Amino acid sequence: MRKRLIVLTAVVALIALGVVGGAYAYDHSKRDRVAEGVMVNGVAIGGMTRAQAEAKLRQTLLAPLDRPVKARYRNHVYTLTPKQAAIGIDIHGSVEKAMVASQQGSMFSRAWRNLRNEKLETQLAANVSYSRPAIDKLVKRARARIDRAPRDANVDLEKGIVDPKPSRTGIRVKYNTLAKELQQTLLDPGNTQVVEIKTSVVQPKVSTAQLAKRYPAVIIVNRGAFKLTLYKNLKPAKTYGIAVGQVGLETPAGLYHIQNKAVNPAWHVPNSAWAGDLAGQVIPAGDPGNPIKARWMGIFDGAGIHGTSEDASIGSAASHGCIRMHIPDVEELYDQVEVGAPVYIA
Repeated sequence: MRKRLIVLTAVVALIALGVVGGAYAYDHSKRDRVAEGVMVNGVAIGGMTRAQAEAKLRQTLLAPLDRPVKARYRNHVYTLTPKQAAIGIDIHGSVEKAMVASQQGSMFSRAWRNLRNEKLETQLAANVSYSRPAIDKLVKRARARIDRAPRDANVDLEKGIVDPKPSRTGIRVKYNTLAKELQQTLLDPGNTQVVEIKTSVVQPKVSTAQLAKRYPAVIIVNRGAFKLTLYKNLKPAKTYGIAVGQVGLETPAGLYHIQNKAVNPAWHVPNSAWAGDLAGQVIPAGDPGNPIKARWMGIFDGAGIHGTSEDASIGSAASHGCIRMHIPDVEELYDQVEVGAPVYIA
């Protein structure tokens, strides 16, 4: 009986050794192959040797990335070449990770899994490298060509230029969006679509309309032509005939502003030699000796725009420095010009 027990034990031991040896041998035969169900970046490499897996990953993942990536704005195309992109994939390291993943579990569990053709369902990500500075350089090139600064509307009244330089909107490349889309396209195998460069509109700080509202009324005086032109919102509204200062008492040239306004004002006679005995006096409104008729708009040091009863003087250099107008004209102008309005005298 004892002898039979010893024999049975020996048989069981031999069987166990056979099972272990068989499992070891079977598992060892699979050590140089990737387990079924292992994928790298969506590419199945299960059942392959290292060399086979590396070759497939090069062909499937790396080769499709070896192409130029293009970005376009209107008719201009910007190209990122494969050499500039310097894109690469750690093929060897990816396969090594797949081999490590294939060895998970014990020798017996691996052998049992292989015998049943059970898949691991393991998804691995390859390490992809590329030149970020190359993408940044392309974005900068696009911005240098496409970006346009907005232009504010302006008018140079110091030189008597009323016609405004119009405003213009600017253009700005959405550079973060462009960089992101270039990267996505670069890393998408086989994607040959051209990236459309997106831009945004940059508004000027001062638009043409805003500038016009800033100048509801501007007066331009042309002494040589004996003309006064009223501009409303920087557009010519009406031109009037005028008289200007006589020789030696010229109407001052330059840019001024309406300093004060009055209806039927008194005349404060300047302390000037030409005033004679009237110098320094105040001649009340309605007095025949008061040359300022109907309206007054002061512009500089006693000089101003006013109505006159001497209609024959209009169109000549006849005043003592003021700008004379026909009474109906000065009344019309007065109601359209506020204190502070620019007056340019050429």
